[in-house]
Amino acid sequence: MNHTVSPLGRFVGIDVSQRTLHVADHRHQEVRTVPNNEPGHQQLVVDLAEATLVVFEATGSYHRRLANVLARAAIPYCVLNPRQARDFAKATGQLAKTDRVDARILALFAQRMQPRPTEPVSDARAALSELVTRRHQLIQMRTAETNRRHQQRFGASVLEHIEWLDDQIQRIEAQIKALVRTEPQWRQDLERWQSVPGVGPVLSYVLLASLPELGQLNRQQISALAGVAPLCCDSGTYRGQRRIWGGRASLRRCLYMAALVATRFNPELKAFYERLVSRGKPKKVALTACMRKLLVCLNAMQRDTAPYRPPALA
Repeated sequence: MNHTVSPLGRFVGIDVSQRTLHVADHRHQEVRTVPNNEPGHQQLVVDLAEATLVVFEATGSYHRRLANVLARAAIPYCVLNPRQARDFAKATGQLAKTDRVDARILALFAQRMQPRPTEPVSDARAALSELVTRRHQLIQMRTAETNRRHQQRFGASVLEHIEWLDDQIQRIEAQIKALVRTEPQWRQDLERWQSVPGVGPVLSYVLLASLPELGQLNRQQISALAGVAPLCCDSGTYRGQRRIWGGRASLRRCLYMAALVATRFNPELKAFYERLVSRGKPKKVALTACMRKLLVCLNAMQRDTAPYRPPALA
């Protein structure tokens, strides 16, 4: 995983919580604590001015504030999946888990693994990501309430709550549309993506918010990033069943629904799906292959800034 950093640099791990930041340097065991507020961020920027790489885990709004501060100060950082950090800790034999231990583990991870620095996220994309996440949360609540609407004792209350949730979802969607209209490049991207049968506004918004790498990676890398690449499970002469795993769950959920629609209304994917099923592939495996094919198509369109061309016109 060596990219552009040097093993002789200064690698820093930060454990992020709501009120404090625990900061560890790979060169010594000392762990400093600074407040997770504006004065603490200013102090941190001064202390990390010569850092080679700063690593911290994704913790929602808490880590985004830190990422914005480091990006403005041009300090390279990497936002790490918490599962990766925990697996690395177990691999080193560290089973205990405290804020200080986590900070040291993150510093060691940065020095040993040297992950690729995370690209800074613009304020507009960060706002879009929060709106898309909030919309998904409201959809989940509405689904749960819809499943309860036949309860006799609380039926009226549930219906009233569903109406309120519908109103909130419409408000969030209006905010998303208004935000997208402020970015000319986003409007062009959405128009290009939605020219593909099966790709609608919801998947387009999720792509904008969750997959800024679209068009910058090859087909294998973008499939792995989205979690739709089949992973091997082989050992010796044993050949296990390939499965998808990991990746960005919110994106994968939307790709599933888009592929489901595309297998009915997109002639290319419909033929591809039926061909796989006719060869004996389980329908869910065939649908996963359609998810991957749809994503690879969008990736190529974004890379070439080209519109969708049906097979008959290609």
